[in-house]
Amino acid sequence: MDRDRILMGVVGRPHGVRGLVRVHSYAAVPEDLTAYGTLTDDRGQAWTLRWRGDGIAELRDAAGQAVASREAAQALVNRRLYIPRASLPEPDQDEFYFADLIGLPVHEQGGGVLGRVLVVHDYGAGVSLEIGGEGRAPLILAFTQACFPVIDIAAGRIEAVLPDEVEVQGDLSAEGEHASSAVGGAS
Repeated sequence: MDRDRILMGVVGRPHGVRGLVRVHSYAAVPEDLTAYGTLTDDRGQAWTLRWRGDGIAELRDAAGQAVASREAAQALVNRRLYIPRASLPEPDQDEFYFADLIGLPVHEQGGGVLGRVLVVHDYGAGVSLEIGGEGRAPLILAFTQACFPVIDIAAGRIEAVLPDEVEVQGDLSAEGEHASSAVGGAS
């Protein structure tokens, strides 16, 4: 995980035939996404964004050329847009950026290690964390206070309370990542 860049948006489906796209912004105020200036995508390409409507934007490449067709816009769907971390303020003591969670160990409250945070998902219906480790099936949990009552970025520790529907099989010892157990959800 590149901790020097923060994911600020994702390009969605095209809007119309002139190259406009829907953009899902992760900025507290979506319109603020343009205030950060140049965004870079997963491939290192630079983009500027201009809002053209509610969630609809025009993207321009590093040369200032706007995406001009629906086909070109379609090629950008799911492109992630980042800004340098240095462009953002440091989070307050009880705050963090989701990128800070990647790689942290997750401990079952009162138990062993469930794994590490692999991915932070946000598909619009709420954030979830994907947790996994060696020899373990991935586990996806809603990122709520009920499931994750303790998040201590400074100590590098996350504690989880598993919902009743989730069963953990095997030994969750202090060396939980090295145990040969599998983590899975009940159907």
